[in-house]
Amino acid sequence: MALSNIDSIAIGGFDGMHIGHQQLFNQLGEHGAIVVIETGYANLTPGCEREKHTYYPIVYYPLDKIRHLEGEEFVHHLRAQFPSLKKIVVGYDFHFGKDRRYSHQDLKGFFTGVVCVIEQVTLDNDSVHSHKIRAKLQIGDIHGANRFLGHNYCISGNVITGQGIGKKELVATLNLECKGFLLPQEGVYAALTRVDEEEHFSPSVVFLGHRISTDGTYAVESHILDREIEGAQRAAISFVRLLRKNQKFETLELLKKAIETDVVNAKNELCHLSL
Repeated sequence: MALSNIDSIAIGGFDGMHIGHQQLFNQLGEHGAIVVIETGYANLTPGCEREKHTYYPIVYYPLDKIRHLEGEEFVHHLRAQFPSLKKIVVGYDFHFGKDRRYSHQDLKGFFTGVVCVIEQVTLDNDSVHSHKIRAKLQIGDIHGANRFLGHNYCISGNVITGQGIGKKELVATLNLECKGFLLPQEGVYAALTRVDEEEHFSPSVVFLGHRISTDGTYAVESHILDREIEGAQRAAISFVRLLRKNQKFETLELLKKAIETDVVNAKNELCHLSL
C-alpha cells in the first residue's frame, strides 16, 4: 500500500504485538498502517518480527531520528509522510516529542483529524504490558506470557553446529543462534519448531540454557519429535509450556533417561494441538 493512501495509523513501540496492541490495530480501517517507534530495546518481536502478527503495513521510525522533534513538528512529520491521514490511534500512556513531554491530550490539539485513545487493556484484572510478558518469560511462565501475547512466544535464528554429543549419545537436535530475542528461563520446554520455509510447525522438545551436564556452554536446542532433519539453515521455535528447569545430571545415561521422560511429557502436552 502506498503511504499516500493511508488514512489511519496506530503509533507505539509494539514490542510483542500483544493483546493490548491488537486493540489499537482493531481501530484501523482498510487503509490503515502501524507506525513503530523503534527504540532498539525490543526483544519480544525485534525488528520486522512484528510483521508476522499483523496484516497491516508497518512503517519504522528510529527513535534517534525523531526524538528531537517538538510535538507539533512530529505531527507535521506524520502529515508529510501520510498526506491522507485522518485518524491516529494511540494508547492511554502514549508520549511523544522531545523529552516525551507531550501526551495524547497534546496530540488532539496538534492534529486536526480524529485521535482515538485506547484505555488500559486487562486480562483477569491484570494490566497487559510488554514488561510483564518479559517478566513471565524470565520465570518460565510460558502459559501466562502467551495469554498476554495472544499467541505463542516465538524465537528464530540460524541453525549452527552443536557440540556433537546429541546425535551420537542422546537425541538429534537443531542448534540455534537466536540474536535479538529475549530467551525464556533456562530449562526444557514443550514447543513447536518450524524448519526453513516449511508451512507447519512440528512438535518438539526444546532445551535452552547452559549445558551444565556436559560442556557448560549456553545452547538453544530443538529435538523435533519423530522426524529427522538434515541440512536445515534456519528454524523458529514456538513455546508452549515449561516442562522442567535446567538441572545437572552426573552421567550421560541419567541425562538420556531424563530426555526420554521429557519426550513423553512433551508429546502429552502437545497431543491436543492441531498443527
